[in-house]
Amino acid sequence: METPVRLWSQHLANIARAAFWLLLAVIVLLQLTGSRGFDRQRAAALGQFERERNSRVIAMIHRQESASLFGVPVADSISIDDSEAVLRAIRHTPPEQPIDIILHTPGGLVLAAEQIAKALVERKGKVTVFVPHYAMSGGTLIALAADEIVMDANAVLGPVDPQIGDMPAASIVKAVEIKGPRGVSDEVLILADIAQKARVQVASFVVQILLKHMPEKKAVLVATVLSEGRWTHDFPITVQAARQLGLKVSTEMPRIVYDLMELYPQSGGIKPSVWYVPLRRAPAQSGSAGQPSPGPRPDGKSDSAAR
Repeated sequence: METPVRLWSQHLANIARAAFWLLLAVIVLLQLTGSRGFDRQRAAALGQFERERNSRVIAMIHRQESASLFGVPVADSISIDDSEAVLRAIRHTPPEQPIDIILHTPGGLVLAAEQIAKALVERKGKVTVFVPHYAMSGGTLIALAADEIVMDANAVLGPVDPQIGDMPAASIVKAVEIKGPRGVSDEVLILADIAQKARVQVASFVVQILLKHMPEKKAVLVATVLSEGRWTHDFPITVQAARQLGLKVSTEMPRIVYDLMELYPQSGGIKPSVWYVPLRRAPAQSGSAGQPSPGPRPDGKSDSAAR
């Protein structure tokens, strides 16, 4: 005969198991319904943008979105899956129709970025790349293929110097130059050989891309600056710096691009790390032109109601 204490412990264990499975079901349900809601809103925003510009709009936005049932954030980057999807969208677009790409990425696989850039540079219709925040490394490689780059005034591009594993190719070559071939291992010599080939390959590809927009001498110069490793790989190339390089850059960013970015929330935290109260302006009135509308007070009443 079981003791009352043992029966009570089994009862608690059953309750705990039931609570666990119930919580898991709620998490799965919330994630499914939430992602579907965002998908619908994203599709609607992209459709509106396409109608406004009469173009094919492709969004390649890499965030740390939830990648599992438990919301574990995974850093995303340009992959072969991305290049396959973008190339498929390009194939389904008439040759003369403009293509707009909304690009937000830290970079990624060189091969994938080069495939996308090559397909874009061969287009007859105008290609515009929109960079609301940043398009680094492989993202910059794609942007170089565009006829026009539209950047937020504070957005940045980045160098396209190749990386071998987690090391800059230029730094590997530099280390061998400093130490000499006899001062490093065979493995480092092999890495240096690969690194030098990668530098030449990327520079040559960038020249081919830029020849659509600038003369050969200028294209070689720009390709060298971007790929030789004179900066760290995360060096920010601002709007002004991009223009100095000879890139056609505009800062006339459509509002809908910012709205679309808000539909790609950053995961991984319990709450956003940045909060602010949006500024709302009241209709212009005599004696109050340009004055912002009253903001909320800690007690929940507006300043106008308190007067």
